[in-house]
Amino acid sequence: MLSLQKIAITHFKNYDFSSFVFSKKVVGISGLNGKGKTNLLDAIYYCCFTKSYFTNTDALNVNFTKDGFRLEALFEKNEEPQKIICINRGSSKKEFYVNDVPLDKLARHVGSLPAVIIAPDDIEIIIGNSEGRRRYLDTVICQLDNDYLQQLMIYNKVMLQRNSLLKQFAEQGKIDIPLLQIIDAQLTVPANIIFKKRTTYCTQLMPMVEEFYNSIANNDEAVKFVYKSHLQNEHFASLLTRTYERDRLLQRTSAGIHKDEISFELNGQPFKTIASQGQRKSLLFALKLAQYQLLKKYKSYSPILLLDDVFEKLDEKRMTRLLQWVCKENDGQVFITDTHKQRLEDAFEKLKIDGQMVEL
Repeated sequence: MLSLQKIAITHFKNYDFSSFVFSKKVVGISGLNGKGKTNLLDAIYYCCFTKSYFTNTDALNVNFTKDGFRLEALFEKNEEPQKIICINRGSSKKEFYVNDVPLDKLARHVGSLPAVIIAPDDIEIIIGNSEGRRRYLDTVICQLDNDYLQQLMIYNKVMLQRNSLLKQFAEQGKIDIPLLQIIDAQLTVPANIIFKKRTTYCTQLMPMVEEFYNSIANNDEAVKFVYKSHLQNEHFASLLTRTYERDRLLQRTSAGIHKDEISFELNGQPFKTIASQGQRKSLLFALKLAQYQLLKKYKSYSPILLLDDVFEKLDEKRMTRLLQWVCKENDGQVFITDTHKQRLEDAFEKLKIDGQMVEL
């Protein structure tokens, strides 16, 4: 069992200083827009991932009148306390402590406190470009497999080096083939590992997504989840060789696992071109709940689930089916935000949920 018992937030986003104690499995957070509901969820997420869900720039997480921020949270995992402290001092490197022991590498913490968040802009996973879908997939697998995270970091670093080298070739008008071959060899190893792991985990995600979609939408529409990669048809080393001339002209690496894609189909047709708003939202929740279920399967306990402004995304019937599963049939801790306190209370009462209400 994993649960968050309390959190103290100092100078994080719109917070000056606030502390919260959570005593229930289901927590409803209400308040008008701008009061900090989403920022509270992001603070919880930050403690689990060592970074914000909404921005990669830590400066944007600091209260605009301050020079840094501090988060302190107390989790309980399998009846053992997990005290998390994160300190950002502005210009210096941020500090992260687990049970008062400093982390030398932040990546090692990812997956130790698994969490899943559903936020308004996540609909881009369905209707946006492939980057959002790769991010979804990476967020799933990184919490399950730390080696995957390490290989992904290596791949991204080496690819930046390769792209820089391609630009250098163009500027200097000459090519250092032996150096490029060394970079390509360094890129090939993590690429092959990442591809194999994505293939393995996608095979497990696919049926979960389809099952959750039919449960939320309450119909038998045929939804299909398909993982696509250049490496399914060609070895990465030969792919780099074949696309070199194009890469040289573009001055960047045009093929590889950084171009992987997930496509969705509805009754045999491209999902995002024919799906209604309700169908898109149902698929989004299906993807996130499949992520949740896969984490639970491997961790043997439920992740923390963070639902931001979900009442604006689903109609009442879909919402009821979602809350029934996450709050009643599931044993994990759930945080739900809404602008309307009464709507949250009515939903809890309707489903007989013994929840805690937090009003901002």
